[in-house]
Amino acid sequence: MTENTRWQNTLEKVKQNNLIEKKPNNILKNLIRFLFSRVFFVAAALFLQLLWLLVMVWRLNNISRFVGVGISILSFIAVLWLVNKKINPSYKLAWTIVILAIPVFGFVLYIFFGKSRVASAMERNYIQAMENAKRYLQEKMEARQKLTEEEQGLSNQSAYIRDYSSFPLQEHTTVKYYPVGDDWFPDLVEELRNAQHFIFLEYFIINDGLMWKTIRKILEEKAAQGVDVRLIYDDFGCITTLPHHFYKELQKKGIQCAAFNPLLPLLNVLLNNRDHRKICVVDGHTGFTGGTNLADEYINRKLRYGHWKDTAVRLEGDGVWNLTVMFLVMWEVIAHVRSDYRLYTPHMYHPGEFAGEGFVHPYCDTPLDNEVLGENVYLNMINRAEKYVYICTPYLIIDNEMMTALCLAAKSNVDVRIMTPGIPDKKMVFLLTQSYYEQLLEAGVKIYEYRPGFLHAKSFVCDDKTAIVGTINMDYRSLYLHFENGVWMCQNQAILRIKEDYLETLTLCREISLYFCRNRRLPVRMMQSILRLFAPMM
Repeated sequence: MTENTRWQNTLEKVKQNNLIEKKPNNILKNLIRFLFSRVFFVAAALFLQLLWLLVMVWRLNNISRFVGVGISILSFIAVLWLVNKKINPSYKLAWTIVILAIPVFGFVLYIFFGKSRVASAMERNYIQAMENAKRYLQEKMEARQKLTEEEQGLSNQSAYIRDYSSFPLQEHTTVKYYPVGDDWFPDLVEELRNAQHFIFLEYFIINDGLMWKTIRKILEEKAAQGVDVRLIYDDFGCITTLPHHFYKELQKKGIQCAAFNPLLPLLNVLLNNRDHRKICVVDGHTGFTGGTNLADEYINRKLRYGHWKDTAVRLEGDGVWNLTVMFLVMWEVIAHVRSDYRLYTPHMYHPGEFAGEGFVHPYCDTPLDNEVLGENVYLNMINRAEKYVYICTPYLIIDNEMMTALCLAAKSNVDVRIMTPGIPDKKMVFLLTQSYYEQLLEAGVKIYEYRPGFLHAKSFVCDDKTAIVGTINMDYRSLYLHFENGVWMCQNQAILRIKEDYLETLTLCREISLYFCRNRRLPVRMMQSILRLFAPMM
């Protein structure tokens, strides 16, 4: 079978199994629905508030020459303040241009849409919740000593994760890797049905359809049986997919539910932050995470942007504890309910020892500190690679540090490969992603686009020794502004399965050449240059 027919057969399989949801394209009906939607109402309210601020700044600037000079001085002071902050230089440059180009108003935009720190009240609550949780996150010295003796370099990578996320290295955990959401969903449903004591779910997107209807029915049944069922969803991520006050509907069914950052038609700094994590924990001993959300496109029951390629992992054993604590901390922050952590440990409902091989280190990253943990874990893996690094990412919007690390690894004879979507979900972001190709290719990095459709997977695999599967994209929003999570693993058979899946998926990709980058039309290259300037804002 040729490469050209393999990716076509992938889509044919989807069609033959009746997995494509087709809806009539009624433009007028869709427009009316949009005009009466919460999205339009919130967007219109925010636009009017920003417009009012712009008008006020413009009128003040025209009152007198002295007011104009004062505004310019304030803008200069704002730039000095921004330049001296401990944030990425590219981020500083983009916002400095905006602030100087639109005095005062540009700084107001930065406050609402550029700050990586969330509102002070949430920050205090999160820090306090983590302090309460740390007593239950003590690392087992036996696991640390064992890894140190076997692989000092890997132990150093793991120690960094522990020291800057507070989550410990874990042993006695089995890992199952899912190359597509289609494989992940049946196992998720089975585990939910087997739940006897509690179910914790935390997802960025929930959309009505086969997947959510199936899961919701199970959750309602379990809640009626007395199982502790809790759900966290990101209100911004679900603004087009769920009704307002959706959590109240579930609460009536006995499901404890809370929305992260409820979206209001008012400018506030929380607008800029998302809970992008994907976590499911069942009875403390089984957990799922990865790129998959609770929507039909993730399991190809609904065709959006071609075939949807995503990845996930299931953990069974001690490593699930890290996921449980992540959820309980977030629950305490947004639901204002403190939990007794001792009731949810992996061994509470599984008294025996767990099987497992190697080590896992589930961790999370937050916008609450100056440590860019998600990016640094990736950088650690790239910088320590000896043979290869294979990367899947839906968005490739990288800073100078990441660009330097990838190029240096390739120049040092490390086989660096990056896989991105062939069909984008956001065309402007995809154009920006492609703008980074040329410099990477010149350094020897190999880049592939997944031709059957959209690649949503976020995974790294390196030297047959380490791998990461999680929610962290290679873009500024994911690395600086969102709550994220991932699983770092080593000496585990799942690592080889991730590598095998990567190599198999390459047969469905087209390799990008320097010719492609250098022979794009001038308007495209000009647009890419402009987008690169404001990349940190996207």
